[in-house]
Amino acid sequence: MTSLLDKIVAAHGGHRWSEISHLAAVRDFGGVLWSLKGVAGIAEQGRFTVNLDREHARLDNFGEPDLHTDFTPGRVEICREDGSVVEALDDPRASFAGHELTTPWNRLQLAYFTGYAMWTYNTEPGSFLLPGVTTEELGPWAEPDGSTWERLRVTYPPSLATHTPVQTLYADADGVLRRRDYEVDIAGSSPSVEYMSEHVRVGGLLVPRLREIYVRDDEGRAVRDPLIVSIRIADVEVS
Repeated sequence: MTSLLDKIVAAHGGHRWSEISHLAAVRDFGGVLWSLKGVAGIAEQGRFTVNLDREHARLDNFGEPDLHTDFTPGRVEICREDGSVVEALDDPRASFAGHELTTPWNRLQLAYFTGYAMWTYNTEPGSFLLPGVTTEELGPWAEPDGSTWERLRVTYPPSLATHTPVQTLYADADGVLRRRDYEVDIAGSSPSVEYMSEHVRVGGLLVPRLREIYVRDDEGRAVRDPLIVSIRIADVEVS
């Protein structure tokens, strides 16, 4: 019997995840989070690139056309196109100690959050096969609209930066990822639910073009107002 993990990987491109090293696209962020964190107008539009074989991300047009971020789990930088480093922070996750949902972020903290989030989202399910990542099938879930999705618990090792070590992914009958549940550890462990839609196939990979993120209530349902974050991507390229 094919495992749920195998089904999800096959639906999203199968062996192509091991043959492609980079994914890049144009991003458009929406939602209330950016204003809530005091960082509106910095990261919302521009191109981004993620590595598929290691945790690394770059966001162009970071506040200024000439600035971009360089994110890895242990260090985040804001750089100019000539390679000069404007700001940098080692062990960036430690800087979020004591943060709650409404605690403001500085630019380096924003660069860290957007770096790990865009890497997490745009490398799955290939990232589920990286060393140290484990998965467990949790059984079916009934969505409010009547859909039934299968759940996969994904546990990330300490070497990978993401929202929280244990997250739950939901796949439809075809193995296509439709939802994620997680807590944002760097923002007071805020319970969140993310929906994925408008999938497109690029270079053999199946990629959602729209993600919508809401607060998750005690029943596991999305609180639809307000929209916390939306992420729309376009002009996707792989190499």
